[in-house]
Amino acid sequence: MKEHGLLLVNLGSPASPTTPDVKRYLQEFLSDRNVIEMPPALWQPLLRGIILPTRSWRSATFYRNCWMKEGSPLIVYTQRLTAKVQALMPDWVVKMAMNYGRPSITDTLAEMKKECKKIVVLSLFPFFTQSTTQTIIDKVHAVDPNIQIIDRFSAEDHYLSLLTRQIQDAWDYGNYDKLLISYHGIPTAMVKHGDPYQKETEAATAELIKRLDIPEKQIKMTYQSKFGPMPWLKPYLRNVLLNEAQLGHRNILVAAPSFVADCLETLEEDSTQNYQVFRENGGNDLTMVPSLNDSPAFAKFIVDLVRQKVTQ
Repeated sequence: MKEHGLLLVNLGSPASPTTPDVKRYLQEFLSDRNVIEMPPALWQPLLRGIILPTRSWRSATFYRNCWMKEGSPLIVYTQRLTAKVQALMPDWVVKMAMNYGRPSITDTLAEMKKECKKIVVLSLFPFFTQSTTQTIIDKVHAVDPNIQIIDRFSAEDHYLSLLTRQIQDAWDYGNYDKLLISYHGIPTAMVKHGDPYQKETEAATAELIKRLDIPEKQIKMTYQSKFGPMPWLKPYLRNVLLNEAQLGHRNILVAAPSFVADCLETLEEDSTQNYQVFRENGGNDLTMVPSLNDSPAFAKFIVDLVRQKVTQ
């Protein structure tokens, strides 16, 4: 039995890009009280009667568009990252799990408890928010409240340096009018209830602006992936893209620091849907900065972070 184990946790994905599997995934995801705060007695009839029947087949087509030969991009990149971290930490047991779908946090922790004495869980969400990170904490603590959790890393200097280099390389390679730094949105009600997400994303943007060799007037912060009728954090990425096109800014670079692995939101929502809207309204080139994915530098950052934070 090894002394230490590390569990990397990401969001999750349907088992396949088929309507039944997407429906099962969405039902689990959208039944999480950390994601949807509406009372279940009101929400569940709406979810089961309207949202799942109409959204599942549509989402399945989006997943098919970005599905890789090996599976879901988010799962594939997380698997590859886990393998690289394990190679750098041969004295540890390193595994991955997902908030929703498989492999589950509960089952994976049960396996790890047989293989190592102490377990550290790292959330692969750089920014803390109730709708993602809190669910990881809840599920881990349901297994063992003493497991150490690293619940965010967006303010780490090394991580910000990695992001800066990724964005700068993409900017230098092209000829862009604007850089949009786009974060996954959350409902404004969560922020009013004390969620730190908006402050953390704004702090990261301010740091990136300081570090990037890009004029500040050419950088704008946005939020994306709004779901439902309630107000979410603004400005919305799609609205900003339409406005930039109208202003004659035809070449846009988009960075999405909320996502450490390319997924439905970066590959389909941004690279396909938002690109099409941008082009239809006068834009020319909409390019995504690749996520860190399984880059050796990101794997090394994780190893250094965990060794630094681990409770001996």
